[in-house]
Amino acid sequence: MTATIIITFCILLLLAYLFDISSSKTKIPSIILLLLLGWGVKQITLFLDIHLPTFDYALPVLGTLGLILIVLEGTLELELNKSKKKLILTSFSGSLLGLLFSTLAIAFLFYYAGNYSFLNSLLNAVPFCVISSAIAIPSAKNLNKEEKEFVIYESSFSDILGVIFFSYISTLTYINFKSIGIFTFQIVLMIIISFVSTLGLSYLLSRIKHHIKFIPIILLVILIYEISKIYHLPSLIFVLLFGLTIGNITLFKHIPFINKTFKLEMLIKEIHKFTELTAEVAFLIRSLFFLLFGFTINSSEILNPETMLWAILIVIVIFIIRILQIKLSKKPLTPLLYMAPRGLITILLFISIIPGKQIYWVNKSLVTQVIVLTTFIMMIGVMNVKKTDR
Repeated sequence: MTATIIITFCILLLLAYLFDISSSKTKIPSIILLLLLGWGVKQITLFLDIHLPTFDYALPVLGTLGLILIVLEGTLELELNKSKKKLILTSFSGSLLGLLFSTLAIAFLFYYAGNYSFLNSLLNAVPFCVISSAIAIPSAKNLNKEEKEFVIYESSFSDILGVIFFSYISTLTYINFKSIGIFTFQIVLMIIISFVSTLGLSYLLSRIKHHIKFIPIILLVILIYEISKIYHLPSLIFVLLFGLTIGNITLFKHIPFINKTFKLEMLIKEIHKFTELTAEVAFLIRSLFFLLFGFTINSSEILNPETMLWAILIVIVIFIIRILQIKLSKKPLTPLLYMAPRGLITILLFISIIPGKQIYWVNKSLVTQVIVLTTFIMMIGVMNVKKTDR
């Protein structure tokens, strides 16, 4: 049985790798294939009457690890310089406005349709309003350079802002100036912690002589994230700042103290290796997460008529808001309109909603349907991108 499980996981992950490298040519997002593969394995086990655990307990763990590593991977690749200033501001403001307006719109639908409290409606709406960088970034390979960069920045900011906003809403009993003040203090405190932690981790990265040095750094990043999360701090800010800082370490070359203390030339080489390892570990965790989520999906959940109308309504709201957002950002509507898939963060935030605050029709069926619909729309949009537009 042990050999069977190991062989099965190896084959599934190798297939996940094939999906990943072929997605740029087929333009089929790997998440769709991973979910189908996980679901297909579930059908085979049912047909052969093989009893396996549900794996529900593993999803929050893999989801959290995936979130940290995906944001870290994305920020390590983001280039900061004066020429990117306008792009960064446009993508940040666009992702913020898109998140806020779509959350408010969907929350009002929940509030009026189900007579739930507006705070609970907001909490349940947030997961549907976060663009998945895990899906959007790989799918943007077919776009031209400017559009691709916009998608990378926008989806990365959307992940971070969505998690921070969700964390803020989930700890509230009501919204007032005091709660906003506390939240602002928490952000400032997290920025200070991030600054100190980034200095410490960068120093370790430049000084560790042992042949194993990158895994301890990744573990420390996860540890700092989780400890900060325990104290209700917006811990994803740390991952963002750490990734952006070491990913753009060359900006500090002119500072003698930094150059000498961190052995900058050596550190730059180590960061390249660290970036490559982070990308590979992120791929492994991300693939396992979507495979297991697909495995936990029942056939009845995908075509659940009770939630299908809600799924279509939510997707319509998402794309109406997106049209307005792109127009305000003064960006071309096509193909950026389609680059709004939901995925890992949507699932992770959904399973983080405590039962007492969860709205009745916000369930696994609705989450799956919204993910599939938005990803399918993105796939169709990307397929229609002409070679001359790239």
